[in-house]
Amino acid sequence: MNLLRYYAYNPEDSDAVILDKIAISLIAGLCCIVGFIWTAMYVHFLGPVWPSFLPLLFTVVVGCFLFIGHFTKNHLWPVYGFIICILYIPAVFQWSIGGVFDAGYVLAWSLIAPLAGLMFLSFKKAISLLCLFLVNIIITVVFNDYFMAHRLPVTESVRHTFFVMNLSVSSVVFFSFSYYFVSSMIKERLKANNLLLNIFPRSVARTLKNNADKTIADRHHEVTVLFADLVGFTQFSTKNTPENVVSSLGRIFSEFDDLTEKYGLEKIKTIGDAYMVASGIPIERPNHAYAAVMLGFEMMEVLNRINDEKGENFSIRIGIHSGPVVAGVIGKTKFAYDLWGDTVNTASRMESHGIEGQVNISSATYQLVKNQPMFSFEKRENIIVKGKGEMEMYIVQNT
Repeated sequence: MNLLRYYAYNPEDSDAVILDKIAISLIAGLCCIVGFIWTAMYVHFLGPVWPSFLPLLFTVVVGCFLFIGHFTKNHLWPVYGFIICILYIPAVFQWSIGGVFDAGYVLAWSLIAPLAGLMFLSFKKAISLLCLFLVNIIITVVFNDYFMAHRLPVTESVRHTFFVMNLSVSSVVFFSFSYYFVSSMIKERLKANNLLLNIFPRSVARTLKNNADKTIADRHHEVTVLFADLVGFTQFSTKNTPENVVSSLGRIFSEFDDLTEKYGLEKIKTIGDAYMVASGIPIERPNHAYAAVMLGFEMMEVLNRINDEKGENFSIRIGIHSGPVVAGVIGKTKFAYDLWGDTVNTASRMESHGIEGQVNISSATYQLVKNQPMFSFEKRENIIVKGKGEMEMYIVQNT
């Protein structure tokens, strides 16, 4: 299968195009092999008459289109060549042998044409190919007496052999197409589900999947919001290549994602080099403040470890506040799950007025975690916060 990835290889191909190229090279290649086998079978039973060599003609023509597709890096050459051959060559063979029964229902192979149209082209073109297949059936029925009058001598045992071979092998091919469609549909559905789960909380994703038009908005009374900001990362980004900037930030935020999942919190979004997390949504939890503070501690540990590994000097400022929020999904083309309310604004102020390498919490969060025996607190002098006035803040440490 890995070798098939190099068929008509173009480094600019999307994953979907690569998959189509693998599929057409595999399907057309296997049918070409069947063409050799069917030619040998027909020559053995019918003799070296011209209809016996029609499967060989199929193999040669489709093989030529496969080569053209490979060298032009355009897989539509073998797609159209395969569809035309599989649509008409079995029909011509059936008409030349003497109709439906003597040819062993070889026309069943032509049903692959509309299936290939669905797989590689479009629904509209697949419908056109299905109509052409039905025209072949109509011609077979209408002119069956004529075909029977000019049929080749075929014994009953040979007729049965043709019937078994054509129906059994074509059924395997039909099943393969069906399996491809079903498995592709399942993969796309899983991909869509995983994408939803990466963007939204599980309960929100489930609601959106069932009713995409529903307005999702909830009020949560006990939530803790954490903001973390990488100090000095803007200067780092101006002195490094884009690849290094994105790689470094991706490494840090990926580690933060793992921690967020570890504590069962909800990542809301990243804003530049800032990271926003909420605890206690969409499912309420009594220890939402404790979980957010523990996340803050581990974020600093992760950043210290990355600094040691990469020889950097990244620092982080963390601010936490607890209170009520409104949560919901907004957007039309790009959905986003977000939070609103004074709690969010205050948590942001806790971060911006925090201290590098420390977890700065509000008095509201302090009241929720002050009895935790593993925490120690240092009350800061009241700070005047724009839009909020004088506020109490605490530095919390893990003892």
